[in-house]
Amino acid sequence: MSQLEPLIADLALILICAGIMTLLFKSLKQPIVLGYIVAGFLASPNMPYMPSVTDMHGIHVWSEIGVIFLLFALGLEFSFKKILKMGAAPIIAALSIILCMMYVGACTGELFGWSQMDCIYLGGMLAMSSTTIIFKAFDDMGLRQQRFAGLVLSVLIIEDILAIVLMVMLSTLAVSKEFEGSQMINSILQLGLYLVLWFTVGLYFIPLILRKLKSLMNDETLLIIALALCFGMVVAASEAGFSAAFGAFVMGSILAETVEAEQIEHLVAPVKNLFGAIFFVSVGMMVDMNLIIEYIVPIVSIIAAVMLGQTILSTCGFLLSGQSLKTSMQCSFSLTQIGEFAFILATLGTSLGVTSDFLYPIVVAVSVFTTFTTPYMIRLAEPAYNALSRILPAKLIAKLERNTDEEEEKVPDELQKIWNSNFKRFVFNMLINSVLCVAIMAIMLYYGEPLIANMLPAQWVHPVTALITLIICAPFLWMLMKAGGDTPEVNRLWNSGPHWRIRLTAYGVLRIIITAIFVSYIVDYAMPWSSWLGAFALVAILAVIFNSSILEKHGNKMTRNFSDNLSARERMKEAE
Repeated sequence: MSQLEPLIADLALILICAGIMTLLFKSLKQPIVLGYIVAGFLASPNMPYMPSVTDMHGIHVWSEIGVIFLLFALGLEFSFKKILKMGAAPIIAALSIILCMMYVGACTGELFGWSQMDCIYLGGMLAMSSTTIIFKAFDDMGLRQQRFAGLVLSVLIIEDILAIVLMVMLSTLAVSKEFEGSQMINSILQLGLYLVLWFTVGLYFIPLILRKLKSLMNDETLLIIALALCFGMVVAASEAGFSAAFGAFVMGSILAETVEAEQIEHLVAPVKNLFGAIFFVSVGMMVDMNLIIEYIVPIVSIIAAVMLGQTILSTCGFLLSGQSLKTSMQCSFSLTQIGEFAFILATLGTSLGVTSDFLYPIVVAVSVFTTFTTPYMIRLAEPAYNALSRILPAKLIAKLERNTDEEEEKVPDELQKIWNSNFKRFVFNMLINSVLCVAIMAIMLYYGEPLIANMLPAQWVHPVTALITLIICAPFLWMLMKAGGDTPEVNRLWNSGPHWRIRLTAYGVLRIIITAIFVSYIVDYAMPWSSWLGAFALVAILAVIFNSSILEKHGNKMTRNFSDNLSARERMKEAE
C-alpha cells in the first residue's frame, strides 16, 4: 500500500474542517473568514484531542501563495482611475485615519513594554479596516446605496493601496532594523518609480498582446496567461526588493484596466478562494489559547483602542475631509474592526522574524471580536449622533453640519474647467515620461553599458551608450516637451487673455527645463561639460527633438495607444 504524502493528508484535513466551519458560519450569518480561522484553530497542533497538520512548512508555502492570489484579486477590483475621480475627501480621510490609528497602536504596545518592532507592526495592523467584512455588512444591511457607505468604500480603496505602501516600508524597516527617515523616503520614491513604470509599460503592452492573441484564447488559456503574468510580476517585484504581494497587486491593477478584466476576475475567483481559504486557515493555526489567556489584558486593551480610536479619531478625520458630523460618525462607526491586511502584516512580521510570537494570536483574537461587533457598531452610529447632538452646543452642531463637500459647490467657469482638465493631463504626461526616461537611463547604465564594453574599445563605450540611450528616450523626450501643447482647448486658453497665456507659458518653460535636464545628463555622460561642444550638443539635440516630425508621429501614436488601452474597458461598457 502506497504511503500518502503528509501535505496531501494535511490538505484533506484543512479542507474538511474549512468546509464544515463555513457551512456552520454561513448558517449563523457570520463572515466565512471567521469560519476559516476557527477551522485552522481546530486543525492546528495547539488543539488537543483533534487530528492536526504535520507539515507546517508546506502549509506556510501554500499560505504565501494564498496571499499572492488575495492581492492579485484585490488588484483586479482596483482602478487607479477611480482614485483620481474620488476627489480629495477620501484621500484626506484615509491618510488621517491611518496615521492616527498607527499612533494609537504603537502607543498601546508601548504601554505593555513591547519591543519597538512589535509596536510599529501593531500600529500598522490597527490602521487597516476590513474591506471584505464591511462590504458584506453593508450588503446584508441594505446600506450599499447610502452616501456614507460609498464614502467608506472609497476610503477602503485608498487604505488598500496605502497598505501595500506600508508593507514595503515595514519590510524595509525589518531589514534595516532601525528607523531612518532618509531610507524610508528613498524606499517610497523607489516604490513610486516602480509602480508608475510597471503600470505604464504593462498597460501599453499587455492589452496589445491580449488583443493579438484573442482568437487563440479560451477560458483555460486566458487563466494560464493571467496567472503567468501575475507570478512573473511577483518574481520581478522580489528581484527589485519588494514583496511578492506587492507584485501580485500591481499586475492585478494593470489587468483591471483591460477589457478582459471581468472575465479574468471570474476565472481567478475559484483559485483565489481555494488558496485564500488555506491562508486564513493557516492564520487560525497560529492561535494559541494559552497565549490568549496569558495576554487577555492586552487583547481587551487593543479592542478598546480599535473601537474608541476609530469612532473618535476617524470621525475627526472625516470632518477634516469636509464631511458633516452625522456622515463622519456613520463612516467612522463602520470602520471599527481589523481584518485581512492585519493578518498579512502579521504574517510578514513573523516570516521576517521581527515580531514576537504572541502578537499573531493577539491580533487574530482582536479581529474575531471586532468582526462580530461590526454590524452592531454600524447600527449604533445614528443613535450616538442623536445623543451627541443633545450634549453639544447647538451652534457647534450647526457649524459641523454645514459642510462644503456636501453642499452644492460653486461651479467653475468653462475656461477654468478646460485648464483643470489640461493641467491634470500635463502633470500625468510629465510624470509618466519622466519615469520612463529614468528607467531607460538606469537600464542602459547597469545592463547596456557592460554589454557595449565587451564589444567596443574603451573610448567609445560612453559615447555609444549615450547615443543609444538618447535614441530610445527620444519619443518620450518629445512627449515630455511638446505632447498635448497644440490642441483646440489649449489654443482657446491661449487666445482668452494674458492670464491664461502666463500659465501656459510657465508650463511650457517647465517642460523644456525638465527635458533639458535629461538631455544634459546624457550629453554629459558622452562628453565633459567643460567642453563647449557639450553645450552646443545640448541646444542642438533639444532643437531636433522639438522640431522632429518623426518623433511627433511616434509620440502621438504611442500616446493614442496608451489612452485607448486606458479607456478600452469604459468604452466596452458604454457600447453594451
